[in-house]
Amino acid sequence: MTPDAIRLDSVTRAYGPLTALDEVCLAFPAGTFTAVMGPSGSGKSTLLQCAAGLDRPTSGSVTLAGTELAGLSERRLTLLRRERVGFVFQAFNLLSSLTAEQNVALPLRLAGRRVPKARVRQALQQVGLAERARHRPSRLSGGQQQRVALARALITRPDVLFADEPTGALDTRTGREVLGLLRGMVDREGQTVVMVTHDPVAAAYADRVVFLVDGRVHGELTAPSADTVAARMTRLEAVPC
Repeated sequence: MTPDAIRLDSVTRAYGPLTALDEVCLAFPAGTFTAVMGPSGSGKSTLLQCAAGLDRPTSGSVTLAGTELAGLSERRLTLLRRERVGFVFQAFNLLSSLTAEQNVALPLRLAGRRVPKARVRQALQQVGLAERARHRPSRLSGGQQQRVALARALITRPDVLFADEPTGALDTRTGREVLGLLRGMVDREGQTVVMVTHDPVAAAYADRVVFLVDGRVHGELTAPSADTVAARMTRLEAVPC
């Protein structure tokens, strides 16, 4: 049986009177690609943040790469994220003073690990930016900056890659190339990917799509197509509050 890379057991996250996640139980098997979708305000980003250890649940438990997160100090949690997790968000979060290759190498440097130049260049080549290795973010388009952020997330070869709208800043063609790269990493290397997206075409690259409504799981699709995802989203958006 495939082990779970991430497991959420009865996870609730409340911010004062607002409940962003409500008793969520989900498992993300290792080596799979899961898309998370739902109407605006459904708890998608909160789910990702709790699963990745960026936010602590109000109640319930999160297990990531075999480690229960609740008992970890902030220092140990930071080390776990650095060594076992990759992140890509809509905000590129690149350091403006560093070149593309230096930004990509940063996670390895922070972890005190060797930074093989060939590995950095390969990561940039995978996202189509080998020729921009020495350019700083100010000389890159928004889409190019996001691709640098993706290469940076993958450089540590993480157990789990969390992506929040990873193609949101990319044109259609480049976005599909990045999604194809993620799909290929799952298929060839057993990478685990959890992606929040609003795009049914992007979700169709995943093995399954999990739907949230008002902080609760509202079903899922396996082997999704863009049409079936779009149809399900249309029905969810019509669900009365």
